[in-house]
Amino acid sequence: MPGHLALILHAHLPFVRHPEHENFLEEDWFFEAVTETYIPLLRMMRRLLDDSVPFKLTMSLTPTLCAMLQDKLLRERYVHHLDNLIDLSAREQKRHRNHPQLRELADFYFKIFCETRAFFVDERKCGLLSLFRELRDDGALEIIASAATHGLLPILQQQAPQAARAQILIGRDVYVDLFGAEPSGFWLPECAYVPGLEAILQQANIRWFILDAHGLLHGRPRPCRSIYAPCYTPAGPAAFARDRDSSRQVWSAHEGYPGDPAYRDFYRDIGFDLPAEHLGPIARRNRNFSGVKYYRITGSGNDKQLYDRGAAEDAAAQHARHFLEQRRQQICQIGDFGFDPIVVAPFDAELFGHWWFEGPRFLEQFVRQAANERDFCLTTPSEYLAGHPTQQIIEPAASTWGENGHLGVWLDPSNAWTYPHLHIAAQKMSEAAHTHAENCRPMADRVLKQLTRELLLAQSSDWAFLMKTGTAREYATKRTTEHLARFSRLHDQFVTNEVDEEFLRDCESRDNLFSNVNWRYYI
Repeated sequence: MPGHLALILHAHLPFVRHPEHENFLEEDWFFEAVTETYIPLLRMMRRLLDDSVPFKLTMSLTPTLCAMLQDKLLRERYVHHLDNLIDLSAREQKRHRNHPQLRELADFYFKIFCETRAFFVDERKCGLLSLFRELRDDGALEIIASAATHGLLPILQQQAPQAARAQILIGRDVYVDLFGAEPSGFWLPECAYVPGLEAILQQANIRWFILDAHGLLHGRPRPCRSIYAPCYTPAGPAAFARDRDSSRQVWSAHEGYPGDPAYRDFYRDIGFDLPAEHLGPIARRNRNFSGVKYYRITGSGNDKQLYDRGAAEDAAAQHARHFLEQRRQQICQIGDFGFDPIVVAPFDAELFGHWWFEGPRFLEQFVRQAANERDFCLTTPSEYLAGHPTQQIIEPAASTWGENGHLGVWLDPSNAWTYPHLHIAAQKMSEAAHTHAENCRPMADRVLKQLTRELLLAQSSDWAFLMKTGTAREYATKRTTEHLARFSRLHDQFVTNEVDEEFLRDCESRDNLFSNVNWRYYI
């Protein structure tokens, strides 16, 4: 029997927007992802369609990412960011005029940044979501929904079920507003699942979601087709399981392709190598990644060798062929058991381009080669379910795709202090929603919407993750405490009927996402 492979890219960033500052370092997370991941992936898919290469991909676009892609201020700042990169790479061309290999690389970066600006500004008029919609309408890309601010649903479900419900239903609503249809699939933040969530997904009319492998393998009863077929949950939505073998080959820096010495080194960046006066506006107040990197993954420090673009592209094509052969063998072996299998391979989208510079090239080469494959075809979970509607019913086990498969990353001494405060805020939100459910004046509706935004933003799983890893602990702590503080201050004013409208306007200006957010989901 033929087999199926579903490649799923999870595109997500926390909402980082600071109008109160002219420049803000963490906004670069968004700018880098647009330059290195989202635009390269969009251009890749356009090339495939223009060349009449058949393919199927699935992407989740989280509500916070979509809010940033639509935000006028962030679009303007992104164009300014690109102008700074073009200026920097032009100065690098002059600096390396007597070094042929480095001059070639400087030319390469200058070309990339100019093409990116032309694509974003001239071709797409600073709007990328419209191209995602076009690719969906062409039938090549399935876009799925996710939780409103990437809240960790199992913890919310255990503490305050209405908070988990609001994350899911508001995420669904944002998807409908953006894409004009209800989503079939839903990305659980961190693939984190606990029994009971499927009932909320059913309320949202979701047909399927993804778990890590052990979430299905430890289900009751055991899945008769292991992780190579979905299982329906008792409430209705189907659970697909992540295939760890195919995932590990791609994302692991040690066992997988990104660690190949031919590829570009992520960490060696001129933003840390050159004097701040040469870097100009890119350096700002702190040293930071510029995106201009001249070395490949070899040795350490000064022992690294210069990046060879030709060798890196050859390696990407070779790895794409290897990945294709591995999937063919895997699917043929599974097919010997007498059913039509599906291998589900989900990844963080930012792996392709941002963390692994050659990732989009690898993906494009793989898709082109898979177009001629006879033993399996690329598909989406929705398409697979449509062709295979009869599946086993099980109750999945609690699980995540985090370290060791459980919640340890997000329940750590570094971040556990946040949850009692989030729980209290969720209770207050529910009480306020109940109080004003029947008779809500325009000002009360406005306050309740902003209370919802502040609570949702405080619940983002990204803050706990960054506290645990230490990569941006101070910023993550500040974001959590500031959203909770704004929530508490606004709530206290609201219950005493003494709302400071100037303070409310300031909150609405800072945290301006989800204009039509439905606070009644907390009832």
